[in-house]
Amino acid sequence: MPSEPSTSGIVTDEHSGERHIPESVRADGTTRKAIKIRPGYRPPEDVELYKNRTAESFRNRGKAGGVVGAEGLKEHKQETTAATSASAASNKNAKRRDARKKAKQSQEPADAKDATATATAATTTTTAATTAVEDPEAEREKKARNLKKKLKQAKELKSKKEGGESLLPEQIAKVIKINELVRELEALGFDADGEPKPNTDATTAVPESAKEG
Repeated sequence: MPSEPSTSGIVTDEHSGERHIPESVRADGTTRKAIKIRPGYRPPEDVELYKNRTAESFRNRGKAGGVVGAEGLKEHKQETTAATSASAASNKNAKRRDARKKAKQSQEPADAKDATATATAATTTTTAATTAVEDPEAEREKKARNLKKKLKQAKELKSKKEGGESLLPEQIAKVIKINELVRELEALGFDADGEPKPNTDATTAVPESAKEG
């Protein structure tokens, strides 16, 4: 159903929303075709004229009552309140953005620190593993030192036992392991005192008497 014609004669279809000027008959009897109005177009005839609020209020003072210009002040107050609310919301959003930015900045150094610590730990582990693989001689000497220490303790306990001193069960067990400790030292290339054995591959010296014979 079309709406009431506007000042310029435009009617709007309430269902489709299309606007047009209906066809009409001219004074000479000819028919004027309907004109379709493009969306968004507003002819000058339909544009509302500017109204001075103060003058309008003054003219209507007897109808509405109240103080002249009070309506304008009310609208100005509403506009000021809306502007203040918008400013407060803008400041609040700015503070939130700053807080998120600071939190992100504080998080980044922590992440970098964790990454550095992880990388350092990995490097240390790799270095230790490489040292263990590339330096078997150091590992052998370390094991020999431990065996030498245990052997020394076992020999001291044996001396105490031979001197008539009573030993605890765990001390007796250490004395029993003396021969086992000596065998382990020999397997590593050390004598019973924990000292490196001389190179047995060297050519045995020929006695002088054998040379003369």
